Amino acid sequence: MEILAQVLPILLYVLGSVLLVVLIILGIKIIKVVDRTDALIQDVEEKTASLNGLFHMIDTITDTLSLISDRFVDNVTGLLSKLFHRRKKEEEDYE
Repeated sequence: MEILAQVLPILLYVLGSVLLVVLIILGIKIIKVVDRTDALIQDVEEKTASLNGLFHMIDTITDTLSLISDRFVDNVTGLLSKLFHRRKKEEEDYE
């Protein structure tokens, strides 16, 4: 029993030291991975920032085309509705 009381703390100290070394190595590797991902994210942000002008221009063009087509459709439907409403009034007056 005395031998077990002497060996067990030494075994726990050795295992604790090994665990500490492994955790330090894992921490260093995690820091390297985080640095790489940070560099990658910055690169992606720079590329998307360079495309923001293009996307803004495309958005402006599509909004303008949509406005023009909406006005055209409104004018055509207005003309058609005037034509059909006149015919109904003429038929009512003709009777």
